[in-house]
Amino acid sequence: MTALPAVHDVAALTESILGRAHGPAPRELLVTSAFWLHHTTRLAGGATTYRNHYLLLRTGTAFGACSFEESELPPDFCAEASGRPLAELLRHDSPAVRIAAMDAYLGAVRPHRDDPAAEPVTLPGGTPETRARARDAAIAGLLDVAPGSRVALIGVVNPLVAAIRERGAECLPCDLSLRSTQWGDPVSADMTETIEAADAVVATGMTLGNGSFDALLGHCRAKAKPLVVYAQTGSAVARAFLGDGVTALSAEPFPFSQFSADPTVLYRYRDRPE
Repeated sequence: MTALPAVHDVAALTESILGRAHGPAPRELLVTSAFWLHHTTRLAGGATTYRNHYLLLRTGTAFGACSFEESELPPDFCAEASGRPLAELLRHDSPAVRIAAMDAYLGAVRPHRDDPAAEPVTLPGGTPETRARARDAAIAGLLDVAPGSRVALIGVVNPLVAAIRERGAECLPCDLSLRSTQWGDPVSADMTETIEAADAVVATGMTLGNGSFDALLGHCRAKAKPLVVYAQTGSAVARAFLGDGVTALSAEPFPFSQFSADPTVLYRYRDRPE
């Protein structure tokens, strides 16, 4: 399977897809189903309720995903989306729709399960806490940092804070919604300040949906700073930047681990596979 063409930002990736650099014309791929989920989670023993909205667009065997802020999409969007070509949605006004459409396209033409560069990791069945710890340990396992290194965590998940610390690193948490970790550590809302202070960065795929991914990518590329992306949102989109800003990726296509108690698979990538 050939490598994806090199791109330097999300807009360039969109244009490369529309230009058929990755495979069939996106006007030939139709959305067969569209839906969105409002999901909340509070892990046992925690005081934090995570609140997420996800848009899902399916084409063929792939589900494209993007998180979005409440009220960002009109309530009737999904009712009108099925049957529309991906090319049309790649030009949509909403960033969440564009990312979900890109993710669906790239996931259809190059499924994670068939990618020879992907390392499948099976998360064990069990409680949300068991599965979250296993997922976040798999993500932290992509970090190659010396003890005492400062790791910016853009998009705070408490088990991932713990997993970073278990590797001997100092975690610098940053999030637009949370103000403290479950251990009382202050959480910054300033991504620029946080990544400037860090030796390495771990970021959620939600940065694709809120428009901060390009700035994050540019900073890490310019500073030769390791960037690990853990993505439910836009997992196939983030993969396009491996080796050009993204050092490693934990890709978790839909259905996400939090929606099942059974074993599920995520896919780990490195820009230089071991």
